[in-house]
This record gives sequence, C-alpha cells and structure tokens, in this order.
Amino acid sequence: MTKEPASDLFAARFNDAGFAVLAFDHRRCGESGGAPRQIVRLDEQVADRHAAIECATGLPDVDPDRISVWGFSLVGGHVFRVAADHPRLACAIAQTPVVDGRALAPHALRSITRLSALRLFGRGVADALGGLVGRPPLLVPTAGPRGVAASLTTPDAMDGDRALDPDRRHTNWEQTVAARIALQIGGYRPGRHASRIRCPLLVVVCDQDQSALPGPAIRAARNAPQSEAVHLTGRHHAPFLESHEQAVAAEISFLEKHLDPLDPR
Repeated sequence: MTKEPASDLFAARFNDAGFAVLAFDHRRCGESGGAPRQIVRLDEQVADRHAAIECATGLPDVDPDRISVWGFSLVGGHVFRVAADHPRLACAIAQTPVVDGRALAPHALRSITRLSALRLFGRGVADALGGLVGRPPLLVPTAGPRGVAASLTTPDAMDGDRALDPDRRHTNWEQTVAARIALQIGGYRPGRHASRIRCPLLVVVCDQDQSALPGPAIRAARNAPQSEAVHLTGRHHAPFLESHEQAVAAEISFLEKHLDPLDPR
C-alpha cells in the first residue's frame, strides 16, 4: 500500500519509535486504484479504514489486540467512526479532526466570497448530476485563497503545501477533488459516534485552527468514555509545522502507554 504526504511525515516518526506502520491512499486517490479519480465518498473512505485494519490483523508478527488507528483532518473524523465500530482496537488518535460538518459549515462559508460559493456549489451540483450519467468528475482545488471556488478557503487552508510536502518530494500529488464534496461535508458528523468508542482515544487540537475548529473536537472527545485531549498552539497544520515536535511527543507517548512496543507478550 502507498502513503499520502500527511501520513508520511508521522509514519516515519512512529516507525522510529518502534511501531510498525501501515499507511495508504484511499481508493480513487494518490497511488491507490479506483476510478473515476479524485472522488471522495465518505463511506468508502471509512470502509477503506476498516479494510486496512483487517489487513493489519492478518500480517505476520502483528498482535490483533495491539492495533491503533490514526487520522488527520477529514480522516481524523473518520477515526471516530472506525474506532466506534472496532472495540478490539488498542487505541485511536484523531489529529485536528473534522467531527461536525454542521458546526463547521457556517465558519467555512464566512471564509468564501458569495460569488465563489455560488460557483462552488453550482459546480458541485453539476458534478453530482454528471456522475449519475457517467460523466467525468468536475474538479476543484482542495484548497485555495478567498475568492477561489475551492473545497476549502479558510485562512489556514493554504498552509498545506509547506506542511505536508515541504521537500516537494510528492511531485505527482494531485491537489484537486470532485466538486460534489461541497454537498456532503455539511452533513458529515462523525463526532456523534464518540460515545460508542470503547478504546482509549487521543484528540489533538490546535487552538488557532480555522479549518477544523478545536471546539467541536473537544466537545466530541468529552463524550468518549476513555478520551484525552492535547492542545497545541497554531493553526490547522501546526502538527506538521511549528508544533510538530509537541504533537509527535504526545502521540508517541500515548501509543507507548496503550501499545507498549517493548512488551513482547
């Protein structure tokens, strides 16, 4: 399996700490298969996470009772759903997660001009309808400055390049998405699954996050029976930038506590 830039940065540090890491691209994205390309279907991505757990469970020298899941941003929200459905997980980490699209939507709309919002949602409707009759997806940038019809135009959206691919190693990284995602995200509320999570959950938030917002994540975490929250200084991508060392230290400490890589069992 392949890995996207976001997971690449943390996977290396987790490996250095003695943990085996399975990182992958979701279907239709990156180097994984699936067509049409660049379509984000939230249920499919959650299913991919379930499949990754099943894959890890069957690998040699892997203890199925010592598996954790990790996710960032939108995929951090997926962690809530996946952990709720896998009571056997040893622990889970959600880093600056999108947990409540309904709470996020008004903030996101304030970050986009009226004209660009009309263009984005019009393109989203056209993309969704076109998909029903087999037309290629209509793509928009995953992030853009205010005034651009992009999936995300919050003040920290443009930090992604320098955060996730600082060395420009991922030259084929396609930073577009099918416009129909604009019609989905407002109704995506994975934080509602928090009360069903039975494994220890670490939620990492950035106090100046303008893309996922820290408040909804903290409120969702409180509903998980065994949750911890770590506050970092900075915006949405701070765990990859100025707060990287603090984020890594907190997450590795959490994994060591609940996975204990030195315990041979």
